[in-house]
Amino acid sequence: MAAATVWNDLNYVGTIFTSSATNTPLLQAIGGLNGVSETNNFEFPVAQTYDQTPVDQPAVTETATQSAPTITTLTRTQYKNVCQIHYEGVSASYAKLSTMGRISGIATAGTTPTPTSELDFQIAKALEKVSRDFDYSCIQGSYAISDSASVASTTRGLNEAAASGTTIAAGGATLSKTLIQKLLREMFGNGAQFRNPVFVVNAFQKQMLSSLYGYAPTDRNVGGVNIKQIETDFGNVGVMLEAFQSTSVLLLADLAVCSVVSQPVPGKGHLFYEPIAKTVAAETGQLYGQLGLDHGPYFAHGSISGLATS
Repeated sequence: MAAATVWNDLNYVGTIFTSSATNTPLLQAIGGLNGVSETNNFEFPVAQTYDQTPVDQPAVTETATQSAPTITTLTRTQYKNVCQIHYEGVSASYAKLSTMGRISGIATAGTTPTPTSELDFQIAKALEKVSRDFDYSCIQGSYAISDSASVASTTRGLNEAAASGTTIAAGGATLSKTLIQKLLREMFGNGAQFRNPVFVVNAFQKQMLSSLYGYAPTDRNVGGVNIKQIETDFGNVGVMLEAFQSTSVLLLADLAVCSVVSQPVPGKGHLFYEPIAKTVAAETGQLYGQLGLDHGPYFAHGSISGLATS
C-alpha cells in the first residue's frame, strides 16, 4: 500500500472504531507478545516424548534375582516448530504530516482531528496487525520450514498439533455431549494431563456449548447462559471465544504447555519498529519480528473437526 498522503488518508474528528476482530484471547492467554521465550535458531524444540513399556505386574522369583535383569532402553523422539517472520511497512508523507489542520467531514470550530499523529496511528495499527496475524497463526497455522532465502517458514498452530494428537471427525454432525465425552476419553487414553485445558471455539460452537451445558435458574428478570467453564470427569475445562477459530472445529488445547517463542535480532529485540533510510519525502519505517508457537507435545491437545455449522 502507498504511503499515507493528504488525499488518500483524510483527517476526521471523532472516536475511532473498527468492525475487524482485534481481540487476541489465545495469544494473551499464553503470555502475549511481551511474554516470550527466546531462541537463536528459527527451529526450536517443543517436546521430547518417549513410550513406556506396557504396564504389567512383575512376577520375579528370588532365583531370577541371582542373574542380571533384562535390559530395557527407552528411546526419545524430539518434536519441533519454527519461527515465522512478521514484516510490516509504515509510511506517511511529509505533506500529510504537516497538514493535520485540514479536517474533512463534520468538524466544529476549535476541534482537532483524531488521531493527532498519523505516523503513531499507523505504527500502532501495524502492531495490531502483527498481533492478529500471530493469534490466527497460533490456531490455524500450517507448518513449513524454509530451505532457502526465497522459502518462508510458517509456524504450526494448535489445530494442526491437535490433528497429530487426538482428533475426531464429526462428519457434519452437530456438536453433542457424546462427541465431547469421546474426545476427552480418547485424549486421556493418549496421555493428555489436562493441566490447563481450554475449548477454543468460534461463535457458533460457543453457542452450542452454552446450549449443551447451560442451566439457567428460574428468574422473572434474568434469562440466558454464558458457559465459561465446564466441569468434566477429567477436570474443569475453560471456554475461550476466539474469532479466528474455524466454525466447524472444537479445539481442546492445554495452555499449560503453550508459549510464544521469539528469535530476537541482536541489539533490537524480538518485535521492533525502526525508520527506513530516506529516499522520498516521507517518514517511512518497518515493523519486524520472528515469532513461533511452542505448543508442547501433540498428545496434550485434541479436536473435533467437521462439525455442523448451522
